[in-house]
Amino acid sequence: MSYDYESLLNRARSQIPEITAKQERLELPRLRLTVIGMRTIVFNFKEVADILNRDPQHIIKFLTGEMATAATTQGERVIFQGKFNSETLERLLQRYVESFVNCPICHRPDTKIIREKRLSFLKCDACGARSSIKQL
Repeated sequence: MSYDYESLLNRARSQIPEITAKQERLELPRLRLTVIGMRTIVFNFKEVADILNRDPQHIIKFLTGEMATAATTQGERVIFQGKFNSETLERLLQRYVESFVNCPICHRPDTKIIREKRLSFLKCDACGARSSIKQL
């Protein structure tokens, strides 16, 4: 029985299952928030910070800088001064993930922030890359 390369390749491809849906490794939960007066309260902020594997204060510093407001933490929740809708906060959180969580080389979320002297680097545990990140 003699097989040529093309028939073996077609046979191998036919046995590989097709990927029906793209599965993301890093899925952020929907933000549970409410607006009371001139304050926006995010109730599951600690959960989001744990999923991102980042210090909640680092995320708050980024968000307050982008929204030009102040924030305080109370246990698992964070209170922002001002009225913000969930779409705005989720869009800013996605920008945070792109800048400070995902590796710019392999685009995986397996990273950690390392400080050396006055510089901060994003160290990827998956590919080993080290990329500089901007200071907050």
